[in-house]
Amino acid sequence: MSRDHAQSAPRPATETPHRSAERVAEPLVVGVEAPYLELLARGAAADAYEQPVLLARAGGHPAERIAALEHAKLLALRVRAELEGRRRREAELSALFETAHDLAGLRDLDAVLQAIVQRARSLLGTDVAYLSLNDPERGDTYMRVTEGSVAARFQQLRLGMGEGLGGLVAQTARPYVTEDYFQDERFQHTTAIDSGVRDEGLVAILGVPLMLGHHVIGVLYAADRRARVFEREQIALLGSFAALAAAAIDTANLLTETRAALAGLERANEIIQDRSGVIERASEVHDRLAELVLRGGGVHDVAAAVAEVLDGTVEFTEAAAAPPEALEASRAEGHAVRHGDGWIAAVAAGGELLGALVLRGHPNLDPVDQRTLERAAMVTSLLLLARRSAAEAEQRVRGELLDDLLDARDRDPRLLRERATRLRADLDATHVVLAARLDGTAADAEQEADARRRLWSAASHLAATRQGLAAARDGGTVLLLPLTPGDTATAVARRTARQLGTAVHEAVTVGASAPVADLAEHPEAVAAAYAEGRRCLDALRLLGRAGDGAAAEDFGFLGLLLATDRDIAGFVDRTIGQVTSYDDRRGTELLRTLDAYFACGMSPARTKDELHVHVNTVAQRLERVGRLLGDDWQSPARALEIQLALRLHRLSAPERH
Repeated sequence: MSRDHAQSAPRPATETPHRSAERVAEPLVVGVEAPYLELLARGAAADAYEQPVLLARAGGHPAERIAALEHAKLLALRVRAELEGRRRREAELSALFETAHDLAGLRDLDAVLQAIVQRARSLLGTDVAYLSLNDPERGDTYMRVTEGSVAARFQQLRLGMGEGLGGLVAQTARPYVTEDYFQDERFQHTTAIDSGVRDEGLVAILGVPLMLGHHVIGVLYAADRRARVFEREQIALLGSFAALAAAAIDTANLLTETRAALAGLERANEIIQDRSGVIERASEVHDRLAELVLRGGGVHDVAAAVAEVLDGTVEFTEAAAAPPEALEASRAEGHAVRHGDGWIAAVAAGGELLGALVLRGHPNLDPVDQRTLERAAMVTSLLLLARRSAAEAEQRVRGELLDDLLDARDRDPRLLRERATRLRADLDATHVVLAARLDGTAADAEQEADARRRLWSAASHLAATRQGLAAARDGGTVLLLPLTPGDTATAVARRTARQLGTAVHEAVTVGASAPVADLAEHPEAVAAAYAEGRRCLDALRLLGRAGDGAAAEDFGFLGLLLATDRDIAGFVDRTIGQVTSYDDRRGTELLRTLDAYFACGMSPARTKDELHVHVNTVAQRLERVGRLLGDDWQSPARALEIQLALRLHRLSAPERH
């Protein structure tokens, strides 16, 4: 989402002919978005978006309108791609939830595995999907379920251990993908396997392992009859289905082992009833989890539901707060592990630890209850991924609105307000524009890019909680935050530098603009305020104040050079305002004395001659000045600011004679 565009300087107010030309050209591009909105509304194909441009060219429309149509087309295609991506992700999550629900009410293993293969084939858009299982007794692997297959020999294929792409997956316990099976020499080709693959006409094949703990029990495949590159998200999605398939097989095996054991016991009826109650309870909790997901429940709702079923205390904790050894063991084994008087189930997705479900007060869990806790952890990971996806989408939208304000693309105040309202932002409120940048030194380009992403993520979270906006820009981050009553730009800058630095564990320097208002009516003010914030940021770094935050008003007379509006009166008032007010109230001549004192080289003796007063009078007046301006008023830096303020005061308000 980063848009590192160079900022163009504001055009002088004297360029009225050019502005008139812009106003004349505006009617030519009004309404260009209408045909694309209609195409988006009816879900038209991508090639249909060329039609409005072609019609405009055929109709001899002006170049400005054609250019506007081209721009609107690109934006519409971007929106269409985003919508399609969201629909695809929703379909994937829905399929995973449906599969998890099927697993919760497992009755027929073949039906569940068939559903997994069908959904994997549909979502990945492949010609064929299939699943093979290892046969420990015969020492080989065989086809268990196929979807889309047309060759009988392929459907009955048995593979020796270590043969073919599936053998490579089973050996390494890692996914493997080949764009062209017959040209790939990474795995062992055999006549039987190659013949079956050739009968089926497969070319591109992706295989992911079915894992139970550290053991590979089979492989889930997706394959095409043409060369194809499988994307990382598709590999991860197939891996999720493989995890569900392994869980289904594990559950089925557990049920089989339980029933076989019960058959040899004298108390078979009593144990069967007990097992039936446990299984029904597990089915009930899985149904409740599915219901929670469908009605938008959160991770804490899942923990509460599992706690009620397992009759214990269940909490979701962040990965950093969970016992590290137990958490790592649970993630590595794929099962809940015993810890103290409770259990820990890792909440993970694609190898990333998202947290843990911690069960307390229940040291003894039977296998079915343990599976219940593990499946609750799986549902929790899906909820966290969905929440992260939604948060990232909102961050992108916030960044796009701020980018549009910075680039002044959309000048329609009504549309700007509507977009901001959907993000819970108020463009009619007074805001501060802040430029933030990391001050650490990265070892390489990859680490630097990662640090920038972390800064943008922290800034986006801060903006969302403050009803503001954030975007990545110019190698750093820009924020638009509302200014609350009684707050100042300086306070906002320092607070933001501290909060972002804490979030990313590095020093973050923040420069702030003066407060800006009516952004919907004057979006160009955002770009000017951002330029001022960047100047303050550069000044902080030049002055060696890395990790600090400041606004132009904090730099004394240097602030006159940094600020966009050149607030001379404000500078004079901040510097010598107390002296001028004292003279106005008391009718004294402190200001005149101060001016003469500096003109005479800060010599009281020469000052009394210049003013024709006694030297004690000069001393008394200077003592009064010290009480008004502070003890350090004669230090070199303060003296320089005071002399500049006196000069500006004379220029703006000449002495009366």
